[in-house]
Amino acid sequence: MAASKTVGDVLRAHGVSRRGFMKFCAATASMMALPPSMVSTVAAAIENARRPSVIWLPFQECTGCTEAITRSHTPTLEGLIFDSISLDYHHTLMAASGQRAEDAMMQAMEENYGNYLLLVDGSIPTEEFESHSCTNGHTHLSMLKDAATGAAAIVSVGTCAAYGGIPKANPNPTKARSVQDLITDKPIINVPGCPPVPTVLTGVLAHYLVFGTIPELDPYGRPMAFFGQNIHDRCYRRPFYERGQFAETFDDEGAKKGYCLYKLGCKGPITYNACATVRWNEGTSWPVQSGHGCLGCSEPDFWDKGSFYRPLSAAYWGDARTVGIGAAAGAAAGLAAAALARGKQKKAQQEEKA
Repeated sequence: MAASKTVGDVLRAHGVSRRGFMKFCAATASMMALPPSMVSTVAAAIENARRPSVIWLPFQECTGCTEAITRSHTPTLEGLIFDSISLDYHHTLMAASGQRAEDAMMQAMEENYGNYLLLVDGSIPTEEFESHSCTNGHTHLSMLKDAATGAAAIVSVGTCAAYGGIPKANPNPTKARSVQDLITDKPIINVPGCPPVPTVLTGVLAHYLVFGTIPELDPYGRPMAFFGQNIHDRCYRRPFYERGQFAETFDDEGAKKGYCLYKLGCKGPITYNACATVRWNEGTSWPVQSGHGCLGCSEPDFWDKGSFYRPLSAAYWGDARTVGIGAAAGAAAGLAAAALARGKQKKAQQEEKA
């Protein structure tokens, strides 16, 4: 099988030069927040690593997570599939369909038992609603349990798989649950987002390929390298927040000048993700840069935590309530500082005229 070859073997077969390979390793190390001294270590690990078998199971989802990963650029999805991993099942991306696709999945699971990486996309309906979501006559709950048995680790792709997402939102008509609610005996990496940032997902796969282990995780099961800081702290609009300069509407002068979107409901102060630094579309932009506040989509139960357009100081966001209060206090302090600065400037101008 292709999965038995090392990544180095596959790269050489595709005519990839040593120089090109080292550039790829440098980019991978940088993406994983590793120092330059680790590039040679990354190169050795990737070159000698066996291509891991990857099984991707889509459940209650919208295909947005698949759309996102197809737009990854460091590394690209096709680079991962052809050079680094063996994507043995993904019913949207694979050439086979129907029973041939299902046979390929079963064969890959049997031949790589205990070693394959399981990626899950979407939430899972349970209890009396288990049969409401099926593939090839099998419920998604039974498919998850069967595939998890032989997996070395599981990656929950997107907020639906990680925390239940939109399907779990009130009133949760299918009693949807997340992967970590149902599987408790396997290492699980949550890569939330609606959809997740594509290079974050490919970065997690690259980390597993290089080190053979899951990365350091935060209390919500997210990789610290990408979810270790909140969006507010890395947002380029933060200076406006500090000065108390806020957009009041999406089309006022403040919005046109790039003022902070806190008053328009931006959830950046309580949302942990890499959007502000990695960004989207090959690093071109991200929602806040496009003029829309953060929705907090990488946080558990984001859909049910108040209006997207109410500021944190006016909305209750569960465990993040104290953070919201702190952000409100910060906003008030910023406004006060701005008013004080304007007062001092006006007084100085008056004294100068006198």
